[in-house]
Amino acid sequence: MSEPRLSIPWDALRFDERGLIPVIVQDVSSGDILMFAFANRDALIQTVQTGEAHFYSRSRQALWRKGATSGNVQRVVRIRYDCDGDCLLYEVEMQGPACHEGTPSCFHRTLWAAEAAASPGRASLAVLTLLERVIARRDRERPEGSYTTYLFDKGLDKILKKVGEEASEVIIAAKNTSPDELRYEAADLLYHLLVLLRAARVPLEAVLEELAARHKPS
Repeated sequence: MSEPRLSIPWDALRFDERGLIPVIVQDVSSGDILMFAFANRDALIQTVQTGEAHFYSRSRQALWRKGATSGNVQRVVRIRYDCDGDCLLYEVEMQGPACHEGTPSCFHRTLWAAEAAASPGRASLAVLTLLERVIARRDRERPEGSYTTYLFDKGLDKILKKVGEEASEVIIAAKNTSPDELRYEAADLLYHLLVLLRAARVPLEAVLEELAARHKPS
């Protein structure tokens, strides 16, 4: 396989005796760690040439492209390597869940956590980031039978009406003092709000940045 036009600093990288190097995959938007895999020289070249994450499967002993069968492609924004040159970091834009179990990240099981880290924290935002991307894809592709497609086809007034309806449902659920009902209706409101943000071309990240700016320590 020929070398890519973009120069790769091979001399700075340390592959093991099998010609492999560990790869950590990180969501470039949320900062969440998505998965861990290995790459060889060919996988790295393919990644740079195509802009899509490629790895080497030790079990199959073959090159593989993330999303080749599932469609959950990882578009690589940047590749970093550590100070020792023996580990790579792929910073990616994820198209769908990273894990074959259908979760946003392969690291969805907790082995141990200090009491101070008991709250879900930023990892839970990965669900919103994933949903935002699914909504964006529905907007671009407009697949038939999709409720999201229906909303975009109907236009802004329909989306605004749904946001208002769902906000009212949240209020009613809260007045009914029903935690399960409130959780359900709040999820519906968040979904429709993300559809509205997409229609207005306002990224979720911009909203999060606004919140962060409001709560900076004085």
